[in-house]
Amino acid sequence: MKGFRFAGIRAGIKKKDQKDLGLIYSDSPAVAAALFTRNKVVAAPVILGKEKIKKGLCRAVLVNSGNANCFTGKQGIEDAVFCSKIVAQSLHIPEDHVMVSSTGVIGAYLPMKKFETGIKEIVRHLSENCINDFADAILTTDTCRKIVNETNSIKGKPFSVIGIAKGSGMIRPDMATMLAFVLTDAKISSEDLKIILTAVNEKTFNRITVDGDTSTNDTLLALANGSSGALVNDSESRAVFHSVLEKVCMQLSKMIVKDGEGATKLVQIIVKGAKTKEDAFKASEAIAHSNLVKTAIYGEDPNWGRITAAAGRSGAYVVTEKMDLFFDGRPLVLKGNWLGPDAEKEIALIMKEKEIVITLDLNLGQETDSFWFCDFSENYVKINAEYRS
Repeated sequence: MKGFRFAGIRAGIKKKDQKDLGLIYSDSPAVAAALFTRNKVVAAPVILGKEKIKKGLCRAVLVNSGNANCFTGKQGIEDAVFCSKIVAQSLHIPEDHVMVSSTGVIGAYLPMKKFETGIKEIVRHLSENCINDFADAILTTDTCRKIVNETNSIKGKPFSVIGIAKGSGMIRPDMATMLAFVLTDAKISSEDLKIILTAVNEKTFNRITVDGDTSTNDTLLALANGSSGALVNDSESRAVFHSVLEKVCMQLSKMIVKDGEGATKLVQIIVKGAKTKEDAFKASEAIAHSNLVKTAIYGEDPNWGRITAAAGRSGAYVVTEKMDLFFDGRPLVLKGNWLGPDAEKEIALIMKEKEIVITLDLNLGQETDSFWFCDFSENYVKINAEYRS
């Protein structure tokens, strides 16, 4: 993409021999918008980022993995500020144009000597061709990098949107995602970028879950440097930009769930026919977060009772006798009645697939909502039992 450069190096922050420090740099000041975690326990970079983003401009983003810089008090804030100062000095840009993000273990102070040395080194590696290095440097328990690139045009001028994310566990965003950076060479105001980003986030990152935990460091940051000349300034161009941004964020969201810690299956739960939007959301969210549903899916068991029970306790208005339940379009329950062992045998074959769509029709109204989630395996427990060791 025109106007952005990337780098990723090993600075020694992680115990393992892996890249752990990444940098994004825009050749010109970029319009910026961001969303942050709603967790009441927040990391120092989030506290700092909430203040910096108010100016609506950003030129560099420093990201480390292996240490969340959370629950580190005044020292954590000072360390985050110091990191942004070193980046600014090294790139000869204003400090308030530098954002920092962290991900990793909570409660440990940043190894500042490693950061100081690493930042001075990483700026020398900046290149348009090093996006993979950046994507690798921000991973924690992820098993793969997550990058999406989409293009379109506005009034004959092509533009691109690139998204880079990390996330595998502690996934129940409730705002954005663990860490996601969306870059575009389109030209857009900070106000429009924030409005569109917020709307897109609600349909993508706010509709995924792995384990129901909201991180202390969740950050979704969007940068637009305008280098393509494609101008987003009217309803038609906003609609085009919105659709491309949503496509990128949806793909990233699904990649995060698919790479969930210990996950073997990607599942979409669709709740339709709800009386209100709130009911559709409540029911789909409850099913997606249900450990009983998730373990049944891991066991390839079409345990429809767990799904309908989760909807029943969600707080949504439901009527048992009106419920229909489908797996990849095949019915197992109609009007509250189980269709019997032959139907269940057919559904059991569907449960062996790696991707499954479950649809619960409440038959009470016109509202629909959905979540993407994954199954729960014993590997999830193993990964998190050993996370700090």
